[in-house]
Amino acid sequence: MAAFNLTLSEPSPFILIGIPGLEAAHLWISIPFFTFYIIGLFAYNKQKHEISKEQTLHKPMYLLLCMLALTDIGMSTSLVPMALCIFWFNLKGITVSGCLTQMFFIHTVSVMQSAVLVTMAFGRYVAICNPLRYATILTNARIAKLGLVGLIRAVLFILPLPLLLSRQPFCANRIIPHTYCEHMAVAKMSCGDITVNRTYGLVIAIVVNGSDLALIALSYVLIITAILRISSKKAHQKALNTCTSHICVMLMSYTPSLFSYLTQRFGQGIASHVHVTFANFYLLVPPMLNPIIYGVKSKELRDKVSKYTCRR
Repeated sequence: MAAFNLTLSEPSPFILIGIPGLEAAHLWISIPFFTFYIIGLFAYNKQKHEISKEQTLHKPMYLLLCMLALTDIGMSTSLVPMALCIFWFNLKGITVSGCLTQMFFIHTVSVMQSAVLVTMAFGRYVAICNPLRYATILTNARIAKLGLVGLIRAVLFILPLPLLLSRQPFCANRIIPHTYCEHMAVAKMSCGDITVNRTYGLVIAIVVNGSDLALIALSYVLIITAILRISSKKAHQKALNTCTSHICVMLMSYTPSLFSYLTQRFGQGIASHVHVTFANFYLLVPPMLNPIIYGVKSKELRDKVSKYTCRR
């Protein structure tokens, strides 16, 4: 009887089923998961090594690249090990505390990444609209402080999510149709009233993502205005090339993120596997492509990597 009571007192784990409707293909799906993650890790380590090793790359732009790469690899590392356990070993159980911890880290790093993208947009604005003051406005110390502010903001905004969910009573059916513990997917497992959880999640989306996108849009409006005032075609091209990599990274980050958020809340007619696939795309593909995009577009970084590779 004592053992029976102990079993009842322990919270039952959640069950992550992976990509719903595609369970039979999980082994095949694991191949791109594993491949993208390894490529992302390799690209991150390569970029970090080159920037830390070369004194000439100790500049604000490359410090921001390191921050972006760190958030990228943080998101994919929060997802991939658990997803591969589901795909390879059918280990689908995760404790309530483990689930809430994973949710906290994924969403915190996501908000932090958004702050980094805003800072990068501001950097592009200063470089094009006020180039003579770039070195005095954007110093390494100032970038580090902005990064710390972004981290504190992310923690303060996201911490209430797991705290609110930890107070919820969860139903007997704890099967989550996802590869990771996404906030609304977990909230829907509750038998209680989740109005506060829904509302707070909406507030975060509006205040954080909305304000960040507005600031990025404002930066690019000012950048485009400045570019249109330039008479030289060569200067036009150079200014546009400065922004190309940042625009590509933003599109890869925000598009699947917004799609995932909207379908989770309002897309009842969209198949679950489509929603989950886009959610995973957001956490997997940018970490693999971002270092490549910036490596290709940044001549200075590209030259350093080529030089190091030739030495080997």
